[in-house]
Amino acid sequence: MKIKILFVCHGNICRSPMAEFVMKKLVRDLPAESLADVEFEIASAATSTEEIGNPVYPPARRMLAMHGIDCSGKTARQMTARDYEYYDYIVLMDRNNLRNLRWILPADVYTRETSGPVENRKVSLLMDWAHKCRDVADPWYTGDFQATWDDVNEGCKAMLAQILR
Repeated sequence: MKIKILFVCHGNICRSPMAEFVMKKLVRDLPAESLADVEFEIASAATSTEEIGNPVYPPARRMLAMHGIDCSGKTARQMTARDYEYYDYIVLMDRNNLRNLRWILPADVYTRETSGPVENRKVSLLMDWAHKCRDVADPWYTGDFQATWDDVNEGCKAMLAQILR
């Protein structure tokens, strides 16, 4: 079985690439028996066009590197309606990202996919997986990449644990 996860934030240069590469590392570090017949495809994208083609923001890249994670080669791209069809999970960093999906997804899909228990939703907020009713801290405004790391790490660990149950 292949599980496809797309992490999404506003620009795809801080939070969503951090989540992408944290989740890839968490999966890579799992014992082989934990994965059994499960394969993961993990990526990230933006809701906006502002940063398309830009690399991961240097402070986010440094935070990942501090934890032994390399994100070289990653460039920002915008989410598409086709991504919605392709990925099993669309995981957003904040409520503004959720609102911005209205411009990417058809209205009926947007309404249907953003309600109900988190494990049954195709579209979710990352911190919902950790049972926290809040957004992932946005370092673009706060400059606090440690807080973002903490949120992303907690959310990804909780999501992976629930998926593998």
